[in-house]
Amino acid sequence: MTLPVGARVRVRPGDPDRHTRVPSYLRGHTGEITGVLGDWALPDDSVRGVRRVETCYQVRFRAADLWGAGDHAVTADLYRIDDGR
Repeated sequence: MTLPVGARVRVRPGDPDRHTRVPSYLRGHTGEITGVLGDWALPDDSVRGVRRVETCYQVRFRAADLWGAGDHAVTADLYRIDDGR
């Protein structure tokens, strides 16, 4: 299922034991999809010979939501996000 531009999404919380490309300051926070970047093989699986494809999204977060201050936004390209529920 591909989520649409404008959807509110929450980055998965937690700190897994393995490497993740999600910055720790985004974990558990809610943002808005501003772009659907397509389906891509997950790089960390690919180097192990496993081909797993997921949709990559461009997600915008309000700085004030992340750090309690700031009137700018932070944008990140992310896999493995949850619909904001």
